[in-house]
Amino acid sequence: MKLSSQEEYGLRCLVQLGRQGEGRSLTIGELSQLEGISAPNVAKIMRVLRRAGFVSSTRGQAGGYALVQAPDQVIVGEVLAVLGGRLFDARFCERHTGSERACTHLTDCSIRPVWRQVQDVVDEILNKLTLRQLLCREQEMVPFTPGPRTIGLSIAARPS
Repeated sequence: MKLSSQEEYGLRCLVQLGRQGEGRSLTIGELSQLEGISAPNVAKIMRVLRRAGFVSSTRGQAGGYALVQAPDQVIVGEVLAVLGGRLFDARFCERHTGSERACTHLTDCSIRPVWRQVQDVVDEILNKLTLRQLLCREQEMVPFTPGPRTIGLSIAARPS
């Protein structure tokens, strides 16, 4: 599992906008320079974020992109879902069918519950994390743990 560049760069652009303060904006060129991302890539990412309602855009000399909501209202899990999707979703088995029209394990799969639980744990963390919490230096970031969690997969013992 790995984050896509669009997810990483999109979060980085939102962090930059969050650091600007309420009502302040940054242009594509400014975001590109601040984050070391090409301007066309920033434009593509900001278009996705604008369509999803996370940022607004203003044209003209004083234009640019700004957050629509305060950073403490922007949920990181929602942002990442818009930028790249989820590791596991209801259509997972439709996308990973192998060479067949339908997965050969559609009715009995021991892997699917693992991916579902991994997604649940990821969601538990990312859906509690806000953009405000990311507006700090790395040294200041407190490891984000939602609390003790027990992984509840039970594996039946096989007879020897």
